[in-house]
Amino acid sequence: MPAHESLEVAVVKLGLDVYNRHVFLCTGPTCCPDSLGLPAWEALKAELKASGLGNACHRAKTVCLRVCCSGPVMVVYPEGTWYANMTADRIPRLVRDHLVGGVPIEEWIFARNPLPRLPAPAGTIG
Repeated sequence: MPAHESLEVAVVKLGLDVYNRHVFLCTGPTCCPDSLGLPAWEALKAELKASGLGNACHRAKTVCLRVCCSGPVMVVYPEGTWYANMTADRIPRLVRDHLVGGVPIEEWIFARNPLPRLPAPAGTIG
């Protein structure tokens, strides 16, 4: 997004006021090689688009979630569900079962830390 656009434009353009989940995917290079992380990122983008989630699920690529092993590592918020070994071949099931169906994939989870549901602070956009 160009630096000259306002935050209000960013909120609308990115759907920050309507999504209910945020997926962070670490693409390495410490937890996994780029050859695993980048294809997983591309698969996540494609599967989210194909699933019709649109702005209901925001995604972010990162180079470190501080879990420097068993990558690609992913965390899904607000559930705070942490997944290991999220290679491109696992992404379709993750999107189908967890993000669309609401059922986390227990055998891939290594930690949980859900965010509390708090009311939005006064004066926030959206």
